[in-house]
Amino acid sequence: MGINDTGKLEKIVSLCKRRGFVFQNSEIYGGIRGFYDYGPLGNLMKINIKNLWWRFMLQENEDIFGIDGSIITHPKVWDASGHTSSFFDLLVDCKSCQKRFRADKVGKTCPTCGGGFTPPRKFNLMVETSLGVVESEKRVSYLRGEACQNIYLDYDNVLSSMHPKIPFGIAQIGKAFRNEITPEKFLTRMREFEQWDLQWFCSPDRIEFFFEKWKEKRFAWYKSLVNVKEHLHLRPHAKDELAHYAHQAVDIEYQAPFGWYEWEGIHWRGDWDLRRHGEFSGHDFTYTDMTGKKFIPNIVETSGGVDRTFLFLLFDAYQEEAVDGKEARVVLKLNRKIAPIKIAVFPLSVNKPDIVDVAKKIFQDLKMDFQIMYDDNSNIGKRYRRHDEIGTPFCVTVDFQSLEDKSVTVRDRDTMKQIRINITELKSYFEDKFK
Repeated sequence: MGINDTGKLEKIVSLCKRRGFVFQNSEIYGGIRGFYDYGPLGNLMKINIKNLWWRFMLQENEDIFGIDGSIITHPKVWDASGHTSSFFDLLVDCKSCQKRFRADKVGKTCPTCGGGFTPPRKFNLMVETSLGVVESEKRVSYLRGEACQNIYLDYDNVLSSMHPKIPFGIAQIGKAFRNEITPEKFLTRMREFEQWDLQWFCSPDRIEFFFEKWKEKRFAWYKSLVNVKEHLHLRPHAKDELAHYAHQAVDIEYQAPFGWYEWEGIHWRGDWDLRRHGEFSGHDFTYTDMTGKKFIPNIVETSGGVDRTFLFLLFDAYQEEAVDGKEARVVLKLNRKIAPIKIAVFPLSVNKPDIVDVAKKIFQDLKMDFQIMYDDNSNIGKRYRRHDEIGTPFCVTVDFQSLEDKSVTVRDRDTMKQIRINITELKSYFEDKFK
């Protein structure tokens, strides 16, 4: 299937609902745009993706510490960060059909009815809430518009509790909220979403070195997850598109069916964040290094979307293949570490108690070591197709020969080749495949 197939997004949306990956939030009430729930398989896959990110940050790199910050912070945080004054899109309304659009996403006429637009007006993306138990005493607060602010707020706490020396990093995965005018393209642009962020603190004279280093490391990490490496590239930001805090920025972009789209941003933030929070809070963020030199730490940020990663990996994995030159199969060729189910165990015949008993014993023996599913629903061919479609790397089938020689059939998702393995060797076989 070509990358420019505009129907691919619709196929992914359909697969996600049919197979239990992603559901529209509040669907029985007609749904609510920009909000989605992860189903049983989607939840497992998302956990796997986040675990890989944490492994990269905390185990493959030195001097990075993980936190989990609150969704609501002091309202002044967003004044200091610039969100209350600068975090907006330009909004236009169609004069004819009254539909609302982001001004930078449409031309001079409405794409729905061809009507004209109202003049653009600013629309702040922050999601407001209120704190307090007495109505007259409630004060306006915000759900965080980005997850990284918690890292700056806890910078000194990490410094004093873990005693790192600069350079070091603080990492976090967490929910963020934006009142998007036009949520679009499924999980690509949402109102409630999950981000992963690394904020790397360093001295001003080394920030260029670390900006280049983290750009290379994050690009290599994303390439390790996909089948088609050519669908990734780096795009530097032009001067006129840099965020107010950025000296330089580059996006890791993915070639989705609807074009190149940002996957993760790497930003040279300078001392903007700690300096601003110092000014607004009165807290002194001056750091003194081993030589006695004093400075406000500079920051290199790597910030990406967990939900967007989930969707792009589905795009990358989705294939339609002819089997034996005739029958078509849909298969998700997901990285084995990301696949929600690693192994499916089938009894060839559900009417043969001896075969069922062996299959259930294999399931019990392996379930604490691998994410595994016991499946006896429908015939064996349909079971294979179902697990191809959800990306299960291996299927184990217990058949009549298993009762004679204690061997089973192991089928590979990608090649569809089958080999026989002794039951006693299954655990070591799969440990080798998934290590």
